Amino acid sequence: MIQSLALSFVFAIPSFVLGILVSPAWGLAFFCVVLALRQLKSLRYFSRLENWTRDPSAQDVPEGAGAWDEVFARLHRHEKEMRAAIARRDVELQQVAAAGQAIVDGIVTLDTDNRIVWCNIAAGNQLGLDLRSDRGQPIANLVRQPAFVEYLAVGDYSRPLRLSSVRDDGQVLSIHILPYAGGDRLVQVRDVTQSERLDQMRRDFVANVSHELRTPLTVLSGFLETVRELPLAAAERDRYLAMMAEQSGRMQSIVQDLLTLSTLESSPPPPGTELVHVPDLLGRLQRDAEALSGGRHEISLAADAVDIFGAESELASAFGNLISNAVRYTPAGGKIDIAWQRRGSSAEFSVTDNGIGIDARHIPRLTERFYRADLGRSRETGGTGLGLAIVKHALSRHQAKLDVFSAPGSGSRFSALFPATRLTAESSCAKPM
Repeated sequence: MIQSLALSFVFAIPSFVLGILVSPAWGLAFFCVVLALRQLKSLRYFSRLENWTRDPSAQDVPEGAGAWDEVFARLHRHEKEMRAAIARRDVELQQVAAAGQAIVDGIVTLDTDNRIVWCNIAAGNQLGLDLRSDRGQPIANLVRQPAFVEYLAVGDYSRPLRLSSVRDDGQVLSIHILPYAGGDRLVQVRDVTQSERLDQMRRDFVANVSHELRTPLTVLSGFLETVRELPLAAAERDRYLAMMAEQSGRMQSIVQDLLTLSTLESSPPPPGTELVHVPDLLGRLQRDAEALSGGRHEISLAADAVDIFGAESELASAFGNLISNAVRYTPAGGKIDIAWQRRGSSAEFSVTDNGIGIDARHIPRLTERFYRADLGRSRETGGTGLGLAIVKHALSRHQAKLDVFSAPGSGSRFSALFPATRLTAESSCAKPM
């Protein structure tokens, strides 16, 4: 601006001189012509500026002279700064979006009308949303469970909502809505299926323990009252005492199994330095099984000369539970095969019987505490309902996994494959005879 005023003053001097020497009209005319030329030049630069603003670019900022050069230079610097700021913002937005996609929990952002603005992949899988087609749609039109629609409408988000997934009936979701950015809302979706299952297992465990102990305690209490208050013959009193001893033994077995299970769950894995002679161990367990059978079953043993490192007491408990179960659930005259065989560099323990078998729907839950595929028959055989849970934990502590193959009326096969790391060097390298 100062430069323009200075130039106007410079051009005014010759106009003034011309007006004095020739005539005032000539001086004024000269001054007006000069101003008109300068105005035309300014209009030309202004036209360039106007055209540039239609599609601004830091590389195509127009050039000028004088004051216009300073204006265009400032525009050029401002445009570069704005482009750099936009680029930084785009990178930050991409990082935020990538972080949102990496979150395990589902995230959905809603506007003030509960329309979907954005969601991550986890939320899409959990709620059945597709951002490409569902952006801008009311979330209540897409997640139509009555419980969620009511939760959204009531507006009390102090506690999360538990909801079954629309994609998987077995999945349980915890949905929590949080206000953010003014009137917008953020929906957090968390998979709590495992937590829900653990809570249910804890509730079932307490209920089952109470139930299992209540029955023998009730029997003991009743018999004690009878023996104390009624005159009984010696034979009848002995019968009652025998029944009391049986119920007391049952409670003792339950408590002992609970202690064994607790020890397996809380103790560190067994060291790999204790050598277990598995054939000898299985020989003892076969004799125990024959005593339990009382000659009602044919029990065979085939054991390769393979020893492993582990805890003999834990393996005896695991193998013994599987063998005794086979005896209990195989009718008289049935056959039970116990095997310990090499499988490449590993070794497999198995118990096969031709007993009553197990329905497929029960197999995934067999190792749960107190779970019984046949409640009535389990009580008849005297099981505590904890045997297979003990087997599962004892085997897992030796890096082995229990596998079950069974069908009703066709018998069962329980097996566990022990890795080469548990075998002795001689056993893992030796070849079958």
